[in-house]
Amino acid sequence: MKTINALQLRQSLGKVVAALEKTGEPILLERGRKPVGVIVSIQDFQERFVEKSATAERKKIFDEIARLAIASRDRTPVAKILRELRDSD
Repeated sequence: MKTINALQLRQSLGKVVAALEKTGEPILLERGRKPVGVIVSIQDFQERFVEKSATAERKKIFDEIARLAIASRDRTPVAKILRELRDSD
């Protein structure tokens, strides 16, 4: 993984972006020799963060659907329930 400091980033942002587009390899950003961030390609970002959260949200929705789809213990036919509702009016 390539490492650059904040000064290098400010001085050559265009080159850094070009390198990121060309290689797709993440770039470690340092300030005062301490890592402070990582610059990643949009593809890496989508795969690691956007798609991951969307997958988690889909799983949550599917789990809720499955929970709601559990068969009712009441085996009364729907037609009978509707008839009773109409007759009660």
